Amino acid sequence: MKDAYDGPILEIDKLSISFFTRLREIPAVMDFSVAVQPGEAVGLVGESGCGKSTVALGVMQDLGKNGRVVGGSIKFKGRDLGQMSAEELRDIRGSEIAMIYQEPMASLNPAMKIGRQLMEVPMIHRGASEQEAYDRALQVVTDVKLPDPKRILDAYPHQLSGGQQQRIVIAMALMAEPSLLILDEPTTALDVTVEAAVVELVKELGKKYGTSMLFISHNLGLVLETCDRLCVMYSGEAVERGSIEDVFDEMQHPYTQALFRSIPLPGADKNARPLRAIPGNFPLPHERPNGCNFGPRCDYFEAGRCDAQDIPMSDVPGNDRHATRCLKFQEIDWDAPMDVGETSQKPEPGQVVLKMDNLKKYYQVAANALFGKSGDVRVVKANETLSFEARESETLAIVGESGCGKSTFAKVLMGLETATEGKIILDNREIQDTAIQQRDTKTVADVQMVFQNPFDTLNPSMTVGRQIMRALEIFGIGESEDDRRDRMLRLLDLVKLPREFADRMPRQLSGGQKQRVGIARAFAGDARIVVADEPVSALDVSVQAAVTDLLMEIQREHKTTLLFISHDLSIVRYLSDRVMVMYLGHVVELGTTDQVFAPPYHPYTEALLSAVPIADTSVEKEHIVLEGDIPSAMNPPSGCPFQTRCRWKTRVGGGLCEKEVPPVRVMADGHQIKCHLDDAVLDEMQPVIKVAAE
Repeated sequence: MKDAYDGPILEIDKLSISFFTRLREIPAVMDFSVAVQPGEAVGLVGESGCGKSTVALGVMQDLGKNGRVVGGSIKFKGRDLGQMSAEELRDIRGSEIAMIYQEPMASLNPAMKIGRQLMEVPMIHRGASEQEAYDRALQVVTDVKLPDPKRILDAYPHQLSGGQQQRIVIAMALMAEPSLLILDEPTTALDVTVEAAVVELVKELGKKYGTSMLFISHNLGLVLETCDRLCVMYSGEAVERGSIEDVFDEMQHPYTQALFRSIPLPGADKNARPLRAIPGNFPLPHERPNGCNFGPRCDYFEAGRCDAQDIPMSDVPGNDRHATRCLKFQEIDWDAPMDVGETSQKPEPGQVVLKMDNLKKYYQVAANALFGKSGDVRVVKANETLSFEARESETLAIVGESGCGKSTFAKVLMGLETATEGKIILDNREIQDTAIQQRDTKTVADVQMVFQNPFDTLNPSMTVGRQIMRALEIFGIGESEDDRRDRMLRLLDLVKLPREFADRMPRQLSGGQKQRVGIARAFAGDARIVVADEPVSALDVSVQAAVTDLLMEIQREHKTTLLFISHDLSIVRYLSDRVMVMYLGHVVELGTTDQVFAPPYHPYTEALLSAVPIADTSVEKEHIVLEGDIPSAMNPPSGCPFQTRCRWKTRVGGGLCEKEVPPVRVMADGHQIKCHLDDAVLDEMQPVIKVAAE
């Protein structure tokens, strides 16, 4: 049993951390204080580069050879971690303080079975016997709700899905029952339904083991669902601290307010109330302004006052441990309505630009590569009879979990794969059988793609400007090199990047900046259709707002058709005109955004909506956690593809769900649902997301 300790589990006081390069000292964290009480979960939010992970590494005393704590202290159960010997730290790490990283595979040894990796923890930290360690591992794998725990313990990491790997990493962190668990963006790489289950799990286990948590995230909705208190960071400093209710409902710092204005909340309308991106750019650590770091981007900035001196944290009167780093917080009218700026008319969808008719895409896989007898061939049914239309100026969102066939369909549309069956008609031309190499320049320029991972799509040895100009050359745009350079600079303006970035290499850009270059390049040839494959999932919330609004603005100007592939339903609700929900290769629901977000739902859509974290204390959600992972497309279930995870299945008699694929049913006004439930049951469905009356 751990020693009883009644003070704060973690107390960080006026912490400053710097990294030292040959040229200069780079301050990464300054004057940062936060406390985590026993059994409390504290969220640490802010954009990439604000110092969240540096704080976590400081707590782990793992800053590498260049990083040093240059001021303040980090105390764990009253003991200063900075004063401990390497041996004392080794005893505490893993047993008393455990950390879960963003990328599960980075924490797992690919050449070692899961069971052995878990058993190491109690054997090293507790001196447990092999049998005790195995029993404990089995218990923890059962706790994290993994199916068939014995089989999992005998598997290698690559045999598990991303969500299962992340659960194993959580199990590993919990093996020694630590007093403090640090979670660094633990669900970023997971599907929203898996994320909901993992978050639920972390909360349950926190209660069960009495673990205190420091939860690092840029997702405010997730922090609302998991944490008791919140600390907002900006450019190395804490700018606001307080309970979830105080910070969400009575924010007292302009940066916190700006963050909330840049995320889509239920009911936000992209035309009447566009998201408001935070103006300007995040300051580099060695170029921070005088006085308030947020000053150059702040609506309330006052020269000669906000930039005159370093600004301390001040307590907000009347609230519990609520503090802000703002000189003017008592003068600002926090309830004043947001200046909406320009509102725009919703563009009317034009004629049909793209039509898919019963599209199928199957892959053949040699069974012996995976299992079974050699010579056998297995068929992976990635897309099953997809049919839909997309119009000019329309945004059609395609949602579903990983493995549902979203990206396969995008590849067929782009010509990176050809269809197995069915038709894709672009402006009355059939293109399903024409691979990209055979497509003419106009077709290639007409259908462009913005990828999920901006790192993989840029040539690392070519400047940003050159890459955009190369696209212009390929599409035959511009009379001369100067003409193309001018258009390239205008494209950089369009995606809100400074013009001097034209001469930078991709490695000098942040993820959000690289994604903007990808968008500039996709729109270089005035594309008719842009397939955006999770284009904002890797970006910070304030950058997401800028990138989404950017896509909207360009769409309005160029009448582009946007196919927006995503699993983030809050952005989908804000952006899209129509939504197509996919599950295991099938379209299970298709309709306008309002139809898909209001009952009746397909049971899968209902679970997806329940899983979305919403950063609003006035929203109530029905709680539906999907059991199990999405089945394999190589071995899909019989009948309805969703029947293995469906909570409504018992309402359909005669085992119909297990026997037959449901027919597509057209509800009111062209709303399609692929489900066996009869109308009376569908009519009983209640809204999943309810906004409390003001």
